Amino acid sequence: MGCTLYLDVDGVVCPFGPQGTTDWGSPWQQADAGLLPVTFAAELVAGLNTLARTPGLRCVWLTSWEELAPQYLCPAVGLKGSRWPYLSADGAAGGTGWWKLRAIQDDVESTGPEAVAWVDDQLAFEAEAQRWARFLGRRILTVSPHPRRGITPAELERIRSFLAQPVF
Repeated sequence: MGCTLYLDVDGVVCPFGPQGTTDWGSPWQQADAGLLPVTFAAELVAGLNTLARTPGLRCVWLTSWEELAPQYLCPAVGLKGSRWPYLSADGAAGGTGWWKLRAIQDDVESTGPEAVAWVDDQLAFEAEAQRWARFLGRRILTVSPHPRRGITPAELERIRSFLAQPVF
């Protein structure tokens, strides 16, 4: 069973138009991800690489980048997520609403993780996703980073701490 981390890219790993220094206290790094330039915090990438080595943790891309995240983003920024599976809009069950919510619901149902951490800058604005998270209760942690900052040190620590604790 274990735990699953679902991770978005834009506004989470790679903020939109960041300015100044990162919340990690360093300059923003730039990389060419093959299709477009990306900005990221090197310390965040290192932290995600460490987190991904947690025993029993399954990391999954849940981003509009889909297969391009492991294929292009990972080598460009040094994130060791090139073997992580990705969920796609095409794979999400039909219907209305946010494709990412349908995709994560399908994946959670089929894989049955004990706990789920979902990180997406849109989560704060998706009422249906918030209702689903309330339904799951202590089994889920949702983190909605500010899209111009991405994941902060405090948010990464919340994720790490949540995934390290037994849910029941």
